[in-house]
Amino acid sequence: MKKKRNKPRRQPIEAAGGIVMRGRVRPLFAVVQLRRQKTWVLPKGKLNRDETALAAARREAIEETGHDVTVHEFLGSLGYKVAGRPKTVRFWRMEASGRPIAKLMRDVRAVRWLPLSQATARLTHEREQLFLEKVGRHVLRQAMHPKRDTRKAPASRRKTVKAVRKRLGGTAVARAKRPVDTRVRKQETGPARRLNVVAPVRAGRARPRPRDVVRNLWTWLRR
Repeated sequence: MKKKRNKPRRQPIEAAGGIVMRGRVRPLFAVVQLRRQKTWVLPKGKLNRDETALAAARREAIEETGHDVTVHEFLGSLGYKVAGRPKTVRFWRMEASGRPIAKLMRDVRAVRWLPLSQATARLTHEREQLFLEKVGRHVLRQAMHPKRDTRKAPASRRKTVKAVRKRLGGTAVARAKRPVDTRVRKQETGPARRLNVVAPVRAGRARPRPRDVVRNLWTWLRR
């Protein structure tokens, strides 16, 4: 009895793309129409050899929309089968430039920039509709109200900033309450030398305080 040969498992198809948006006053999302299938899909494509998913996502977005894009955070992935082979598509949030920088690739027939609801309805596949509907609100929030980077600065940078603040006297409040340097100035000649005037140094200037001058003058007169 002949043994059945196990069929080699097909490698999964790796692809990447982007949820590409432009405009902040009236945000619009990019959907592209493929030339052969005439279906409306999100900008995406397969990875080339030795290409990372992030690099492929940016390349496909530029080729299929014609706009240069800025890549932001990772949004998620879609998994489904194509001709019996599993396929995984990873998506990133992207922001397109104002004007096109290149022509559309041959496989793309047209690109449309639509509001979120219209872009979702224009997509042919239900899986992409659900995905865009799920992440679309997050994309709108991030684009219209970008968050500030609240990550903690590296230790080396914090030390540098602390040293600069210490050298400059810190903040305005700390500068106002800075202790006075009571170093004795070297007096050239005359009564000032015998008075031993204490000259406080503040903010780079040497100016005697009236209270110290009067105290030293009174001490000198009592001698």
